[in-house]
Amino acid sequence: MSQTSSTEEKLDHLKHYFVDSDQQFEASKMGMWIFLVTEILFFGGLFVAYIVYRSWYPELYLLASEELHTFWGAVNTAVLIGSSLTVAMAIRSAQLNQIKGLIINLWITIGLALTFMVIKYFEYSEKFAKGILPGSAYSYEGIEHEKANIFFSIYYMMTGLHGVHVLIGIGLMLWLVFKAKKKVFHSGYYTPVEITGLYWHLVDIIWIFLFPLLYLID
Repeated sequence: MSQTSSTEEKLDHLKHYFVDSDQQFEASKMGMWIFLVTEILFFGGLFVAYIVYRSWYPELYLLASEELHTFWGAVNTAVLIGSSLTVAMAIRSAQLNQIKGLIINLWITIGLALTFMVIKYFEYSEKFAKGILPGSAYSYEGIEHEKANIFFSIYYMMTGLHGVHVLIGIGLMLWLVFKAKKKVFHSGYYTPVEITGLYWHLVDIIWIFLFPLLYLID
């Protein structure tokens, strides 16, 4: 959505090398889209590794996926889908100059993101206790396959990298809350809110792919 400025609106956010708020907004949004493409390529390498090893060891993936808790994976999927809704509501609140609504929706999104990370913490803790670790550290004997560590190495790389992105998103939204309380955002300037929302939607979409690929193998 365009951010048309008026003479009444604060223009403290406008950098001197932009003609107006609209140009700054479009440039920022384009920059974020380029960044998101690089993120997709980054995760794409892991997805390729997943596909290759699954084609080599299909029986391994069937056995190993049974160690993953589908219920908690589904809960985390619902949590992130909910957070996509609240971050979209935060953007809409900023567009309507509803700063209180912006802050409330950001806090809800942060809460949902933390819920996701807490569930992942317990999932990881359970696997670590069993000896289900990546690479040569793998010592679990419950799966009768000599290459079992391969599946879980990929699992930890994909979900771990995704978890790092969730933590980054939490940090960004905490920063947005701080700025919103300082009255930085308004209907004429909400660029950081929107581009952070784009980032968060990508984080959600990646998990929507990870969930069936890792948890719903049958």
